[in-house]
Amino acid sequence: MALEKVRSELEASGATLIAISPQMASHSRETVENWKLSFDVLSDQGNQVARTFGLVYEFPSDLKRVYLKLGIDLEKFNGDDSWTLPMPARYIIDQNSTIRAADVNPDYTVRPEPEDTVRVLNALKHS
Repeated sequence: MALEKVRSELEASGATLIAISPQMASHSRETVENWKLSFDVLSDQGNQVARTFGLVYEFPSDLKRVYLKLGIDLEKFNGDDSWTLPMPARYIIDQNSTIRAADVNPDYTVRPEPEDTVRVLNALKHS
């Protein structure tokens, strides 16, 4: 996972890196093990946190069929039948729980570069 590359830089800036996934905890643990992640991946079963941030979208039935044909069963991984996922988002939240920076894109293939997150964090630290 790309963020693993900059974890030490983020932590050196005083930040804590976590990921949040709608996958059941057992599948998140597998992700941590498979990718050799050294940060926590928290489970947001039912997309409750993502829903709070307005990030949840529901799969249309034709896309659901495509995923199932490819062997991707969100019900199995996420533990519910909602067929919803969160848009990928990256937040920098300060110690007062204020969102200082956010990067969200409805296209799951467009994600901020990890180095950009480091740059934003450092800029906020010096502002």
